[in-house]
Amino acid sequence: MSWIQKLYETYNNCESMVGKVTSEKGVPLLPICHTTNKAQIEIILDHQGNFKRARVVSKDDARTIIPCTEKSSSGRTSGDAPHPLSDKMQYIAKDYKDYGGDKKPYFESYISNLKSWCNSKSSHPKAKAVLIYVNKGNVVKDLIDAKILISGDDGKLIKKWVGNKQDKPIIFTLFQNDAWQADAFIRWEVEMPDDLCPKTWEDETLWSKWIDYYYDTKKEKSLCYVTGKELFMADLHPAKLRNDGDKAKLISSNDWDGFTFRGRFTDTKNNNKHQTCGVGFDVSQKAHSALRWLISRQGYRSRNGEQAIVAWATSGFEIHQLLDDSFEILGEDNLESDEINRVSTAQELAIKLRNKIAGYKADLGDTSGVVVMGLDSATQGRMAIMFYRELTGSDFLKRIDHWHNTCTWIHNYRVVEDKENKKIKRKYYRFVGAPAPKDIVDAAYGSKADDKLKKTTVERLLPCIIDGQQIPHDIVESAVRRTCNRVGMEGWEWNKTLSIACALYKKLNEKEDFSMALDPDRKTRDYLYGRLLAIADQLEGLALYKAGEKRDTNAARYMQRFAERPNTTWRQIYLSLSPYMARLGGAKYYKDMMDEVMCKFDPIEEFNDDKPLSGEFLLGYHCQRQVLRPKGSSKSNEIEPEAIPETDH
Repeated sequence: MSWIQKLYETYNNCESMVGKVTSEKGVPLLPICHTTNKAQIEIILDHQGNFKRARVVSKDDARTIIPCTEKSSSGRTSGDAPHPLSDKMQYIAKDYKDYGGDKKPYFESYISNLKSWCNSKSSHPKAKAVLIYVNKGNVVKDLIDAKILISGDDGKLIKKWVGNKQDKPIIFTLFQNDAWQADAFIRWEVEMPDDLCPKTWEDETLWSKWIDYYYDTKKEKSLCYVTGKELFMADLHPAKLRNDGDKAKLISSNDWDGFTFRGRFTDTKNNNKHQTCGVGFDVSQKAHSALRWLISRQGYRSRNGEQAIVAWATSGFEIHQLLDDSFEILGEDNLESDEINRVSTAQELAIKLRNKIAGYKADLGDTSGVVVMGLDSATQGRMAIMFYRELTGSDFLKRIDHWHNTCTWIHNYRVVEDKENKKIKRKYYRFVGAPAPKDIVDAAYGSKADDKLKKTTVERLLPCIIDGQQIPHDIVESAVRRTCNRVGMEGWEWNKTLSIACALYKKLNEKEDFSMALDPDRKTRDYLYGRLLAIADQLEGLALYKAGEKRDTNAARYMQRFAERPNTTWRQIYLSLSPYMARLGGAKYYKDMMDEVMCKFDPIEEFNDDKPLSGEFLLGYHCQRQVLRPKGSSKSNEIEPEAIPETDH
């Protein structure tokens, strides 16, 4: 129960943030007994429950805070679980069936719940206005008259727009898959005299009244395993933790039917689920709301949405996403655009990153608690905690700093798009640091790898970041092998894979203390062979560029073979360079450089050895290529005579 306690503590520390949206697509920290839903239609009433007007809600403004019950917020696997105020038309519209609604209507359940609330001591005038209006039974009719919903010649709502696309009503653009306008979710505005907040989803007084009413429906108390106090128990626990459509739960009980697990309890008929896992209603609501808020605000989610990882401080201080790379931590304002061939040195960027982390430490403090939590689901309805750590703030930041300093390399795959004069301009940024785990997965297995493999790999990388464990050898080897298969990737993808493979190999061999700059004194066989390949690649590339030819160099084509049989393949590559040297007037600059590198093999048997190369040759290749990379200044884009213009992007 430690994770619930930490989330409960976080919610209480951040209670001032309740209802506030911190980002454009973020989920607010919700008040208890509330959830969110995407609304498509907004109906405006007066204080007497009369229809005034309606409008279609844009997708950007669709997320709506609504009152809910435990049953309605837990996934609504059974349809008869209406939200108490805002809901879909099959719940709130008495005339839903009259206009062609094809799903089972639940108006009677909806109106019964709303009446109970409005007749209680915790009633609210806006809820009463909604009750008066829906009782009239004209919801669908009023929306058709207002031209929000579209009916056909038979008076029924049409399921699909078949007219001119330019005349397509807005309501038809809001749905995906097979949903149609009768599935619209309705939210309410109630305009009342002297009331400055007509929107029910922003009215804190309405929130409070619903919370008071729902607490009054609770009857029995039991022992809460989190607080150790006698509290009203949670009968069902919230879903929607990772996204708006998430139905999986961390805590669930279905032992009322089928008796999948009876256990050994004193009460096997009425209260066994509370004896199995007794969590207070208030505790469960706050903990789950905090977790959803944190994942939306600062968490990582896999592309398929099943895996979510978040790190947070229980004090509520926002820390960067655990699985960010250095570019995302620093931001583009701290980096130089590569458009003008300017790059901050590795040392400068390392200092900037360290200062950024030190700033987190100053705000967070040494003793503040930090929790790292990873979630995943094997089925649609069940979720599990696959990773959990509790650390002090200083220890957490120390481990993050260690990861970004030991798994670091020079990368140039970050792109930022700017819109200028309605045209998208792509800016490339070079940064120094550790790649993000999601990019490591792509480098090791490709972007089209199986989702299960991707999730498993990210999960395996977490202990490397948080616990300081060694990076798995097979992940590094896979990235190295993919890099060697250069012809199997596009240029941008191969360059990204190359720099990430270098970072991973450097991390795997921390004791070697590899430099990101070219080390002219390093005489290891694999490193020197990598340098030779880079020189040959640049020499032929420059000759092809000057001749106006666009094709792969021999060094690129034979890279995989070169990694397996370097001595034999090098002879073939070197002999093929003769015409390109002649085209460059002898290419003395490159020939002298190759001679210099070859003289460093000591003993010469190292050069003649044809055994496969390790990933170190990629480090030599990358570092040598950096030396031959075009140089420029902020004042000009002139390229040195002996350097090929870079076309990696």
